[in-house]
Amino acid sequence: MVRHAKSGSRSQWSGDDRLRPLTKKGQKQAEALVDVFEPFPISAVYSSPYLRCVQTVQPLAKALKLPLKQTPSLGEGKGLAGAMQLMGDTKLKRAVLCTHGDIMWELVEELVNRKVARAGEGGYDKGATWVVEVDDGSFVKARYIPAP
Repeated sequence: MVRHAKSGSRSQWSGDDRLRPLTKKGQKQAEALVDVFEPFPISAVYSSPYLRCVQTVQPLAKALKLPLKQTPSLGEGKGLAGAMQLMGDTKLKRAVLCTHGDIMWELVEELVNRKVARAGEGGYDKGATWVVEVDDGSFVKARYIPAP
């Protein structure tokens, strides 16, 4: 699970927030995610339909020659439950899911509550990743990868 890369300030953006794009730094982070995920055998790339999320994983999907699938269940305000539907899908293996800070925060809280991660060992900065192993709908292992 990846939090979208650096995007423009919400308070400085006057348009529809779903269309707020990545900054130049965010674009560089998105490109760097290709290298971050190089060691992993990725089979699918999913994203919130918000532009900043799509732009975050577009370079990865392109590099892997995989379709980028947009799903509202990863959208801002949808909560961890939507992401868990994808994470718990037994037919979906080794997927990258790009979402928002509120969902990443819930993920980290859940990992800590289930004692899969320790408090303070990782975060949810823009562009950060959590590699999470799910078995039968439960978190088994998790590893934090800082934002590029």
